[in-house]
Amino acid sequence: MRLILTAAAIAALPLTVLAQDDDPIHQAVEARHGFYQMLAINMGTLAGMAKGDIAYDEAAASTAAANIEALTKYNLPSLFIEGSESGKAEDSAAKPDIWANLDDFRAKFAGLGEAATGASEAVKGGAENVGPVVGKLGEACKACHDKYREKS
Repeated sequence: MRLILTAAAIAALPLTVLAQDDDPIHQAVEARHGFYQMLAINMGTLAGMAKGDIAYDEAAASTAAANIEALTKYNLPSLFIEGSESGKAEDSAAKPDIWANLDDFRAKFAGLGEAATGASEAVKGGAENVGPVVGKLGEACKACHDKYREKS
């Protein structure tokens, strides 16, 4: 029995190596997906409140907006490494135009940060204050997506 368990453990060893992804391009794409998922969760909370689909909760709105502001402090453009564009990297929606216009891409991400600044305070005081914040954030997202994200 011990021999069978030892053999099974040795046979499984290569699987642990395969599970560790050392491909920096894949890691960058996966990290971007994680970033955008966190952004989407928080935007979803705010958008739901703005539409009336979610009951307005000042603390939840402020937290979601603060989370978005915190996310914009991360250097997301650093995860857009060459070779991680759509057509070259699996599951990437990044257009190659990013690398041809890197300064503009960075500026558009900085624009999201500017839109998020003060959002956690701006959403306080009532549901009517959430819509304008969502609109401002949405415009910043759209400015980048229209130019640098493949349609999915």
